[in-house]
Amino acid sequence: MQEWWRDAVIYQIYPRSFQDSNGDGIGDLIGITRRLDHVASLGVDAIWLSPIFTSPMKDMGYDVADYTGIDPLFGTMEDFDAMVARAHELGLKVIIDQVLSHSSDQHPWFAESRASREGDKADWYVWADPKPDGTPPNNWLSVFGGPAWEWEPRRRQYYLHNFLTEQPDLNLWNPAVQDALLDTMRFWLERGVDGFRLDTVNYYFHHGDLRDNPPNPDYRGPDAYSWQRHVESRNQPDNIAFLKRMRALTDEYEGRMMVGEVGDQGETGIRIMAEYTSGGDKLHMCYSFEMLGRTFTAAHFRRCIEEVQNSAADGHSCWSFSNHDVVRHVTRWQTETSDPDRLARLSAAMLLSFPGTICLYQGEELALPETVMERHELTDPPALRYWPEIKGRDGCRTPMPWDAQAPQGGFTDAAPWLPVKAPQLDRAVSTQGGEDSTLAAYRRLIAFRKAQEPLGHGTTEFLDLSEPILAFRRRKGDEVLTCVFNLGETPVTLQADSAELLDPSDAEASHGTLTLRGHGFAWLQGAPALSA
Repeated sequence: MQEWWRDAVIYQIYPRSFQDSNGDGIGDLIGITRRLDHVASLGVDAIWLSPIFTSPMKDMGYDVADYTGIDPLFGTMEDFDAMVARAHELGLKVIIDQVLSHSSDQHPWFAESRASREGDKADWYVWADPKPDGTPPNNWLSVFGGPAWEWEPRRRQYYLHNFLTEQPDLNLWNPAVQDALLDTMRFWLERGVDGFRLDTVNYYFHHGDLRDNPPNPDYRGPDAYSWQRHVESRNQPDNIAFLKRMRALTDEYEGRMMVGEVGDQGETGIRIMAEYTSGGDKLHMCYSFEMLGRTFTAAHFRRCIEEVQNSAADGHSCWSFSNHDVVRHVTRWQTETSDPDRLARLSAAMLLSFPGTICLYQGEELALPETVMERHELTDPPALRYWPEIKGRDGCRTPMPWDAQAPQGGFTDAAPWLPVKAPQLDRAVSTQGGEDSTLAAYRRLIAFRKAQEPLGHGTTEFLDLSEPILAFRRRKGDEVLTCVFNLGETPVTLQADSAELLDPSDAEASHGTLTLRGHGFAWLQGAPALSA
């Protein structure tokens, strides 16, 4: 079977916020199934679902209490099977989140492990003795604030939690833990899923000696976690052997794939992406946070792509501009004078021209902005703890607006778990029926990517043009496509010999020039010379 994932466009669904079907204010599997026609109409290849497993929901499902159970909030296993069947009918692959670095503290494995230092699962989690003065064994910090260690009086030891105290880290140094996690993956493969998105894949192993992390002198902001360089608590070379075991499992099933989330950015993140995807015996690709920040320059996007190409020629990357953990990119990159629809279309055109696999986040096809949250509306643990300096992730997780005239935007008949506000309602699916809408533009742009072989499988060569122009050529055999994007808000005219403009470009070509509107873009047939 063709490696479908190599040029795929994946649509991320945040289940809590996609569609409620039973009136409890929370999205569910039946609701997802109901709305799959919308997803398929975009022309994407697959859906990725954030966790739907049994969970106390301390971290909205990323604290798993049963790796092979569906949480009643989302429905039943029968609902899941029906959703997968419908997705496959529509030609959509199904990818599910796997949270293997940690579980919920309500998982039976942890209940047994914390009870005693003896027993079959005593070392299924990361336990360590205190220092002589009773303090934690080292200086590691939790992503969500405070020390990464929690005291357990029954064992008189600390357990490691890189995230919430309710998310204890599994001890993947123990082969029995690896075997148990692989068994859960096999369960879902047998159920018919087409792939896994692996949460925090570089957190699976820590340094066995529990050495302190060194300081990070380059950061002194409000996020204490970033005050350290996490060279001992994650990114360990021992991870490679487990990734190979995971790859061997997925290779038993035709056409399945894995994409690992690598949260590190910069040189470290690129190195990890290369290590984890090279050689064809580990992950199929890595999902990077490199483009999920606030930097919006041609040099930045070029650096991200070139560094991956230079460090992992046989590796594979997955790029996105938005997800459930960051401020939506239209809001991140918008200025006081920019048009959000033009910015959204430029962003989509650029992203869909990049090499590798592409991931879109629900609602970006509507140019949804970040929702401005009030303190009493928050649910996200970091925001609840550190508001207002840390705003948290609720603003990008608010419900999908389907119908501007319906209560709660057609998401639910009840009070939604997060609010549906006017700026989001104004961009509901029902308002975007025209050919000039952002939704229609996304459909055209995805179709264009699918129709152009160089965009899916071609090599990439960047052109040396000044900011704010990003330009590169995609080449597949004799087919060449020149891609040009104006990241600025004012028009730019370039010299372009024999430029043949392809629809759906947002530019004009005539008399040896190419004029890009503010946030305009163009695809040119062949390799015409371009200059300022």
